[in-house]
Amino acid sequence: MGAHTENGVSRAIDSPVKPSKKTSVAASSSFLAGWEGRSEFVFQAFILILIFILAFSMRLFSVLRFESVIHEFDPWFNFRSTKYLVSEGFYSFHNWFDEATWYPLGRYIGGTVYPGLMWTAAVVHQLANWLRFTVNIRNVCVFTAPFWAGNTAFVTYLLTKEAWSSHAGIIASMFISVVPGYMSRSVAGSYDNEAVAIFALLFTFFMWVKAVKTGSLMWAGASALAYFYMVAAWGGYIFIINLIPAHVFVLLIAGRYSHRLYVSYCVFYIVGTLLSMQISFVSYQPVSSPEHFAAFGVFGLLQAYNGVQILKRFVTSSKDQKYLFRLAITAILGLLGLFVLAAISGVFPSLTGRLLSLIGMKANIAIVKSVSEHQPTSWGTYFFDMHMLVWLAPAGLYFCFQKPTDQNLFIILYCLFAVYFSGIMIRLMLVLAPVCCILGGIAASETLSTYSHVLFGKNRRGKRTTYAPLSRLSAVGVLTVMVVLFGFYQAHCTWVTQTAYSSPSIVLAANNADGSRTIFDDFREAYHWLSHNTDRDAKIMSWWDYGYQITGMGNRTTIVDNNTRNNTHIATVGLAMASTEQDAYPILQRLEVDYVLVVFGGMIGYSSDDINKFLWMVRISSGTYPRIQEGNYFNARGQYDMGRDVSPTMKNCIMYKMCYNRFAEVGGGGRTGYDRVRRVEIGEKNIKLTHLEEAFTTEHWMVRIYRVKKPHEIDRFEAKSYPWKEKTADGSTKRNF
Repeated sequence: MGAHTENGVSRAIDSPVKPSKKTSVAASSSFLAGWEGRSEFVFQAFILILIFILAFSMRLFSVLRFESVIHEFDPWFNFRSTKYLVSEGFYSFHNWFDEATWYPLGRYIGGTVYPGLMWTAAVVHQLANWLRFTVNIRNVCVFTAPFWAGNTAFVTYLLTKEAWSSHAGIIASMFISVVPGYMSRSVAGSYDNEAVAIFALLFTFFMWVKAVKTGSLMWAGASALAYFYMVAAWGGYIFIINLIPAHVFVLLIAGRYSHRLYVSYCVFYIVGTLLSMQISFVSYQPVSSPEHFAAFGVFGLLQAYNGVQILKRFVTSSKDQKYLFRLAITAILGLLGLFVLAAISGVFPSLTGRLLSLIGMKANIAIVKSVSEHQPTSWGTYFFDMHMLVWLAPAGLYFCFQKPTDQNLFIILYCLFAVYFSGIMIRLMLVLAPVCCILGGIAASETLSTYSHVLFGKNRRGKRTTYAPLSRLSAVGVLTVMVVLFGFYQAHCTWVTQTAYSSPSIVLAANNADGSRTIFDDFREAYHWLSHNTDRDAKIMSWWDYGYQITGMGNRTTIVDNNTRNNTHIATVGLAMASTEQDAYPILQRLEVDYVLVVFGGMIGYSSDDINKFLWMVRISSGTYPRIQEGNYFNARGQYDMGRDVSPTMKNCIMYKMCYNRFAEVGGGGRTGYDRVRRVEIGEKNIKLTHLEEAFTTEHWMVRIYRVKKPHEIDRFEAKSYPWKEKTADGSTKRNF
């Protein structure tokens, strides 16, 4: 071994230094740790891909059974709007005034919709065609919900990982991929706002938690962009703009204020508010409506708090600090008092009926109460839509309280808010389901981790330890129970999805005694009849539930539809349905109605028909037209009866006549004119129509369409009977609206 000296430093030549045993072990441990981390990442990525596939495929039952079809009512309007957006372009869509709806009022579509869903489908359609995948816009709309459900599972993993751990995130992602509470609005064909809104909701929360954790301007700006997407997608953005300020307020009073929080909220509120105002339907609401005042108030409080913290650096004496504190409290209370006085004096607009219901105030608005999804949630619904999450979520809350962090406090608040609102309105089970999956993931992860360590003889740090045989036996029992529960959870979710949430409302199915299935396609049969057998400018009147479908499939002008934008107009339709032919005819003429459509389930036992909805028509119309009294439609015993004791007012209204016309000619239950829904033999069988005539009845009598006769077709027509018409000097008819 040789050596030479260079600049007074002796250096060995051709003598490699042999690493010590300690160095080799450290390098090996570092390599193994790095490989273990990389392999865990690959494994989790593989699991998330499988979860995405599961979430997508679980939502395809309706396509496999009933073909690729749009479900329910609102999705048909969204589908029709998306087709217009794709064919006419962005600017034409946002300036579109639709004359085929709410005749003769019409509707400004661009300023009365949340366009995020339409934007999403249009972008996917354009991207697919740009990549040379020729796909019909209908199929894009049908599969939008399953695709974004897979994305929701992934963002649930990210949010849970930030709040707790990646292991809990994997389990939470698995839970939400199949949970019925979210499945109800995300199956294939359910092309409604919630199809993308729940993804946007959780994505906003993930970005917010990340921003609070890091204090980064980038993450705060990203949370504002995610919030903008949520505002564009669904009116449920009000939940976000109140939950995040509540989180900031709780952190303030809990003594967890930090500059990270200040930066995050200021960027989120300012940028998010400015972006949200770009949506035409929202416009200036973020700075004028009461629903947004909490966000503004917390923003002001945060400025005051931060200002006081800065001033305290220059105020050293305790006496001056107390004076400064009292001054700040006085200013805040003074501003709050001014706000209360302004609210009492009517400076601010009032809350909507739905929001009044959500905050516990009874909004006595019949049209809001008539919607089934606005009803309170029953206890059984929680188990039906959550299954094992009903008890796993409270356990997850316990673990979050054990280790409170800024992120965990957000999850706790999210759960408390969602539980309260879901109890008031069944529709908001959709908002509760994700946080239950997150908390369930945390509880399941901690339980599995704890008892797995006991079973394999390791402590929480992964080091070897010794447990008693009884402890290991208990661990085996707990792990077995958890695996069995997971199996039951998956079986329950699959059963609920295929039986309850995968049947489109326009195509119905029934199981026969021999195991075969009967398909009832009466709705599409009726709508196609309208599109092929009526004039293109024909006006169709029906109850508002069916307006979107008539316009979307029948391609005909409707008087009212599912957008409850004008209570008086809907009440007028209810008035016509609840009136006699002689009284209803002037209303039909004034609205220029050509055909009246009613849904009748008495033949096959379809309970969601217009007879069962009729009392809501009466209640809504009575709010505008007091001469309509609900009690007149009950029999002498105060019962809503279609049998022999039917009230005279009921049997003479056009709703009764249109539904039961010719029904006495058919048998059912061994009797003629037997209504399978009400389980009675109808009381009035000799029904005669003078102002209306039957135009079409579907195969199973589910949809019946009547033509409104022209004045010259009605026997003994007298102009003086219709005072809404006046003759002008030239002899023409003048209509008084």
